[in-house]
Amino acid sequence: MAEIHFGTDGWRAIIGEDFTERNVVRAVDAAAAVFKEDAVAAGCAADAPGTLIIGHDCRQDAHAYAALAAEVAAAHGFDVKLTRDYCPTPALCWSVAHDPQAVGGIMLTSSHNPAEYLGIKLRMADGGASPAEFTDRVEAALAAEPSAARGTYEEADLMAPYLAALRELVDVDAIRAAGLRVVVDPLYGAGRGYLADLLRDMGVEVDEINNACDPAFDGLHPEPIPPWVDRGLARVKELGYDALFINDGDADRIGAGDAQGNFVNPHRIITLLTDHMVSDRGENGRVVSTITASALLDRMCRKLGLELVSTPVGFKWIYGEMERGGVMLGGEESGGIGLPGHVMERDGLLMALLLTEMMAQRGKDLGTLVSEMLDSLGSLEFARRGLSVTDEQMAAFRNTTMPSFMADEVCGKRVLDVDRRDGVKFLLEGDAWVMMRPSGTEPLVRVYAEAATTDEVEALLDWAEAVVAGA
Repeated sequence: MAEIHFGTDGWRAIIGEDFTERNVVRAVDAAAAVFKEDAVAAGCAADAPGTLIIGHDCRQDAHAYAALAAEVAAAHGFDVKLTRDYCPTPALCWSVAHDPQAVGGIMLTSSHNPAEYLGIKLRMADGGASPAEFTDRVEAALAAEPSAARGTYEEADLMAPYLAALRELVDVDAIRAAGLRVVVDPLYGAGRGYLADLLRDMGVEVDEINNACDPAFDGLHPEPIPPWVDRGLARVKELGYDALFINDGDADRIGAGDAQGNFVNPHRIITLLTDHMVSDRGENGRVVSTITASALLDRMCRKLGLELVSTPVGFKWIYGEMERGGVMLGGEESGGIGLPGHVMERDGLLMALLLTEMMAQRGKDLGTLVSEMLDSLGSLEFARRGLSVTDEQMAAFRNTTMPSFMADEVCGKRVLDVDRRDGVKFLLEGDAWVMMRPSGTEPLVRVYAEAATTDEVEALLDWAEAVVAGA
């Protein structure tokens, strides 16, 4: 029997292997049971525990799996609404948060994973990620055999209200007057068509690529990082447009590029948007990011007088801080950035609109905004690698390296501190750092590094890779 485990953000598996109708029924049946238990405890009737909303992305047979999930959830007495068409995860989250009867959501997606994967994300009544205690209960409720119970559901348009809400969050007049031109690359994912049309409706000239209906993603991984963004970077350089916006497979993450074809990584995007929220929009509050955040963000927060909170990797930890209140913006190095005033979840489409607003209000293209920021804060380079390891190496890394590995210096840089909240991170002089941590969604150890130059970053990554290989 296949193991179903909800990691950093959901359960993912290869379609036709572990991701099967049988396991989808088992997972959704368990999730619906836990949603119902909580709804009844909150005062809902057992035969009418509220609404569950179900969405899906653009992967092979995703709508069919989502329809099966809807039937299984409906058998628990829920009023189930199934998206009429593919939708970004943030659209599902927003729909849940803005439906007073909704107790949660179920999203059929595998986010940034390759095309052969599909998965399930669970979302709470406020649209936020399900905490570990919730998914632990779901795993405990998994039945050995799939339930045969089925119910009926209704299809709903999740996109029109969500897109209208996005439009209300930015200065459309300023964007329309700016005469901006952008390239949009949805990487064949659930943002295709939606972001491009929204920008066009605001007067932006848009060239959209990788937007065909292709569940194989034309061989690309739908992750907004190199090398998968190379087509978009080449296109924006060819056209000389103001910016490139890239979304992942379920459009909750963002990457970007400038007119010269340079990749603008999420660290720089988060730092730019923090400045935009305060300097241009007059907002304030705590900024929350993960342990893998750039020191650039710390420099920006100190410049603006903002409190910066660091969490383990995974947006669910940022969501936990949002629940506590007072958060202006939360983001992670993988490109997931959210505004709790919109929904307590990442939204790659909204972040593209905010960058567009920033360019419009300042009258500058994205590359100029990045250059000015780095001139003000100082430049830092970042990279990460995903290392495939054996089961023995992973066990040694988890049991020995993470809790006890030490170093006085790394690549000639003195170690100032060590952070073991999520993997092991060495903080080095000059705002440099290097980190090693096991992925929560894939059989990998990820290594991360930031330093003043690309050569220093590569040396730090080589060092970390050697540590992992020797574990």
